[in-house]
Parts: sequence; C-alpha cells; structure tokens
Amino acid sequence: MGVLRGTAWTFGDDVSTDHIAPGRLLHLRSDLSELAKHVMEDADPSFAAAMSRGDFIVGGRNFGLGSSREHAPRIIKIAGVGAVLAQSFARIFFRNAINVGLPLLQCDTSGIDQGDELEVDLESGDVRNVTKDSVVRFVPLPPVMVKILADGGLVGHIKKHGGFDLPEG
Repeated sequence: MGVLRGTAWTFGDDVSTDHIAPGRLLHLRSDLSELAKHVMEDADPSFAAAMSRGDFIVGGRNFGLGSSREHAPRIIKIAGVGAVLAQSFARIFFRNAINVGLPLLQCDTSGIDQGDELEVDLESGDVRNVTKDSVVRFVPLPPVMVKILADGGLVGHIKKHGGFDLPEG
C-alpha cells in the first residue's frame, strides 16, 4: 500500500458512527455512494464536499463508538479517505474498517491540526507531518490485517486466497 499523502481533517474525541453516517439518512444504505456524500456531516457539514481523495480523518480517543453498522467505515472508504488516524478506536468499528479495507492507524494525534499535510508510510509505521516537519509512530497492524487491507478488504482477501492464512498454534 506504500505511502499515503493527504490533508488532515480533525474531529476530536468520541466521534460516533452517527457522526460518520447520519442515522436520519440510513434510508440511503442501499445506495452507499449517495450516503458517502454525507460522510461526517453531523461532525462537519462541509467535510464531504471539501475533502480530496486521499485526505485523512484525524480523531482523538474512542473514534467510531456506537452502533455496529458497517456503513460508517464503508462510506469513509467510498468517499476516498486515505486512512483514519486516532488515539483509540471502538473495537467493532476497528474490525469493520479492516474488513472493508479502510486503514485505521492508532497513534498520538495531539500534534496534528486541521489542514496539516501528512504522509503515512504503512510499512515503516510513520506518520510524517509535512507542515510541522515532525514524525509520530503508529501501532503496527498485525500481518493478517495488512494482507486484508492490501487485498481491498475481507471479501477481496477471501476471493484471492480462498480463506485465511493463519499461523499454526
């Protein structure tokens, strides 16, 4: 997956799945491309229209709390977000994101501000803040999750490999 480049969009702590995929718009769940036009709308109404493909969502603690709906990470990916960086993630959101092929990176986001230009090296584990000429490390993903992401998500991984390549033991 290499190095990802984009602009930081910051959102703070406790961003819920309702902030990501507004509950009032769940009638669009059969048209995820349309729902993606409203991604993060309840947290920042300008986000979906103003972000560029490859930009990053940057959260604080407990990003993705709330319902177990898979729609939230799916529409983030469909909207073109390169990755989500946060200090911590709700467990089910984290798993759903990996399953749909959306990189989530746990790191110290306190030094990242709205509009900072970032470079994320998925292999080295570095987030380089180009704007501030600083680097933070993110918690490396387990190899099986890296494979799932590289294959575009869980469905792509299973189609490619016919299942999981799990270590013995």
